[in-house]
Amino acid sequence: MDMLLNHRIELVSLGVALVAIGAASAYFLLSKKPKGSLDPERFKDFQLVKRTQLSHNVANFRFSLPTPTSVLGLPIGQHMSCRGKDALGEQVIKPYTPTTLDSDVGFFELVIKGRFRYQQGQVRAFGMLAGGSGITPMFQVARAILEDPKDCTKLDLIYANVTFEDILLKEKLDTLSSNYPGRFKVYYVLNQALLSVLCSQMSVVFHEFCGGLVYQPPEGWNGGVGFVSKEMIQEHCPAPADDIKVLRCGPPPMNKAMAAHLDALGYSSEMQFQF
Repeated sequence: MDMLLNHRIELVSLGVALVAIGAASAYFLLSKKPKGSLDPERFKDFQLVKRTQLSHNVANFRFSLPTPTSVLGLPIGQHMSCRGKDALGEQVIKPYTPTTLDSDVGFFELVIKGRFRYQQGQVRAFGMLAGGSGITPMFQVARAILEDPKDCTKLDLIYANVTFEDILLKEKLDTLSSNYPGRFKVYYVLNQALLSVLCSQMSVVFHEFCGGLVYQPPEGWNGGVGFVSKEMIQEHCPAPADDIKVLRCGPPPMNKAMAAHLDALGYSSEMQFQF
């Protein structure tokens, strides 16, 4: 939300969107629709014409297209890369998917959440839900809090990975947990360990058929098995309250599932932040 303060945004269709450009062009040609306004090879400027605040850190931004009849031209479900400067003057590039369609001519809209900034004493406790490389912003926040002798914020981290070998920064996380036993707790979850449990409960014949597909977690594993559940969040994260916040960062399917879990458990939008 801090970006776009200069009332314009630069966009380019990137990543998986590039794969669909050919098909999209053919679609527009066959249906005789106007050419899209994006360029897959360079950023373009679009004027911000309206900003609507949706919550304390989420806003809807409306941008004008070159003409009143122009369309954005981005294939459904794809994203575009947005470039702008934040309030500190730093350049930020992030992917966003518009909330509008090409039937909305002359403009497009983005829903943008503000950048996370931590201040000492901001909350009583943080819950953290991370998956894979999504641990990196969590680790940075955890270190900043724990290494500040004046900060008493408590941290509870649920960190999910496919296998034990996939766990990033485990030694450093365990060191933080050991050095700050009353303030930082980590609960590891292995997705593929679920397959091992299921196969072990089936018949001997099927278990042999599973063979190499069965993932065996390390001996003595006492972490979670399968996917992060509502029950895990209830047990290992601070309960909903005005003075807590739950941070999440992981693959899109995990982020979507965690948002649904948090909503169901009564965490308001103000209590949640997704990196």
